[in-house]
Amino acid sequence: MANPLKVPKSIRKSIHSHRRFSRSLRVLGPGLVTGAADDDPSGIATYSQAGAMYGYKLLWMIPFMYPLLLSVQGACSRIGAVTGKGLAELIKENYSKKMLYLALFLVIIANVVNIGADFGALAATLQLLVPSIPFVVAVIGFALVMLGLELFVSYKKYAKILKWLAVALFAYPITAFVIGQPWGEVLAATLNPFNIRLDFTTIMIMVGLFGTTISPYLFFWDTSEIVEDEISHKRLGLNHLHAPKITRHFLRNVWIDNVLGMTLAAVSAWFIMIVCATVLNSHGVTEITTAADAAKALEPLVQGFPNAGFIAKLIFSIGILGTGLLAIPVLAGSCSYAIAEAFGWKEGLGRKVKKAKGFYIVIIMATVVGLLINFIGIDPIQALVWAAVINGIAAVPLLTMIARIGRNKKIMGDHTISRAGWIGILAAFTVMALAVLAMIASVFVRP
Repeated sequence: MANPLKVPKSIRKSIHSHRRFSRSLRVLGPGLVTGAADDDPSGIATYSQAGAMYGYKLLWMIPFMYPLLLSVQGACSRIGAVTGKGLAELIKENYSKKMLYLALFLVIIANVVNIGADFGALAATLQLLVPSIPFVVAVIGFALVMLGLELFVSYKKYAKILKWLAVALFAYPITAFVIGQPWGEVLAATLNPFNIRLDFTTIMIMVGLFGTTISPYLFFWDTSEIVEDEISHKRLGLNHLHAPKITRHFLRNVWIDNVLGMTLAAVSAWFIMIVCATVLNSHGVTEITTAADAAKALEPLVQGFPNAGFIAKLIFSIGILGTGLLAIPVLAGSCSYAIAEAFGWKEGLGRKVKKAKGFYIVIIMATVVGLLINFIGIDPIQALVWAAVINGIAAVPLLTMIARIGRNKKIMGDHTISRAGWIGILAAFTVMALAVLAMIASVFVRP
C-alpha cells in the first residue's frame, strides 16, 4: 500500500529548487547593494559622457578596471567580515592619527560633493517628467525622502529596498540589444586601449571613469555594511565585544556577493557607454549638458511609439531616480560610519536614532551640506562628472590604507587578503595615481 504521506518526486524537486534559490538570494547582500550604488547618477553621467564624446574608444577601460574593482571591494568586504570593524575604526586602532584624519577628510569631501551632484541630477531628472516642479522644491523633496529612509526605516527593510532598486540598471542593456550594435567593432574597441589621443579632457574623463567605478565612499560603506550584515545575522554582537564567527563557507558567500555586485556594476557601465556611443556619438551629439541630452540615448528603444520622446525620458528617469535613491543614502551613510568609528560613537543603521544620535546627526549634516551645494549655481549634469573626478583623486591615498590593512596579520589573523588581491589593489593605486598626475601635468601643456 502506498504511503499517503509520501510527497511526489516532482514536488520534492520543486521544493528543493525553491530552497536552493532562496539560499542563493540570501547570499546577495552588501556586495550587491555596493555594486548597484557604484552606478549612481554620477556614474551614469560619466559613462554617458564618455560614450557620447569618444564613441567606443574608451570601452576598454571597463574590462581593465573590472579586476581592479574586484580586488579593492573584495578586500573591503573581507576586512569587514573578518574584523567586525569598519575601515575608519581599524585605521584609528592600528595607524597614526594623521592617516585617520586624512582618510576622514578625503571621504567627507568626496562624498558631500557627490551627494550634492546626485541631488541636482535627481531634481533635474524629475523636471524632465514634470517641468512645472521648481528645481528648489524637487531637490529639497529628495533630501527629505533620503533622510526619511535612513532615519525611520529598519536596516533589514532598508536593505531589501536597496536590492530591488538595483533592477533599474537593466534599462541600458535592454536598449543596447533592441537597437542592435556593430558587435565586432564594439568587441575590438573593448580590447584595444591604443586608439585614443590623450589630452586634458580625455585624461579628465578617464580619471572620472576610475573615480566613479573605484569610489572612496564604497570602501567605507562596503566594509561597514558587512559588519551590519553580520550583526543582523547574529554572527556579531551589536556592541562588537567579540570577533565575528568566521567560516570558509561564510567567506565564500561574502566573495560571491562581492563578485556579483561588482560584475553588475561593470556590465551596466559597459552597456551605458555602448548605448550612448551608438545613439549619441554616431549622430554627432558629443556633449551632454542636460538630463534631456542624456535621455535621448534611450529614444531608439521606444521609436515608433506615440510620445516616444517622453517615454525615453521616463525610462531614463527611472534609472537615474532608482540609482540616486540607492546611492545618496550610501554616500551619507559611509560618511557617518567613518566619523562615528573615528570618534568611538555608537553606529549603525541597525540601531534606532535615539541609540546612535551622533551617527545619525552626521547623516543629516552630510545630506544638508550636499543639498546646499545645489544653490551655488553649478550645472547639475556637469557637476556629476566633476564629482567622479574628485572621487578619482581622493581614492588614491585610500587605496594604500586598504592594502596595508588587508595584509596585516595583526589585524586580519589567518584571513589576510590574497597576494593576488593585494597586487590588484596596488595596481589600482598605481594606475589611478598616474592618471591623476597626468591630468595635472596636462593642465600645463594645454594648447
